[in-house]
Amino acid sequence: MRHKRLAKKFGRSPEHRAQLMRMLCAALIIHDRIETTLKKAKQARKDAEKLVTLARKGTLAARRLAAARLRSPEAVKRLFDVVVPAQAGRNGGYTRITKLGQRRGDAAEMCVLEWVSAPAAETPAEPAPAE
Repeated sequence: MRHKRLAKKFGRSPEHRAQLMRMLCAALIIHDRIETTLKKAKQARKDAEKLVTLARKGTLAARRLAAARLRSPEAVKRLFDVVVPAQAGRNGGYTRITKLGQRRGDAAEMCVLEWVSAPAAETPAEPAPAE
């Protein structure tokens, strides 16, 4: 029986499932939004929000724990430098799930998982026009 078991198994081994959630969280941090199935998004949302809560501490220990969970230096750097400052002032509820409808091939419920307070885009500054 599955009494009080909250995590979905997705028909994968524990190692494969953990890697799937790591990659979904890293993709969300790097790209600010991901399109995936509703069940995967709901599970990834839990992990991503825990990572933001951890990163809000801003300590070296928190950075090392985030690096161990994400295993992507680029994602860890962006989490601490871009995502957490954008979520300042929020006490949870950092992500939003927007349903998109069913996927054509297998009718899986699709959705977009994104940050509520979008991080500032990392665009280079416009050069001043030469006179």
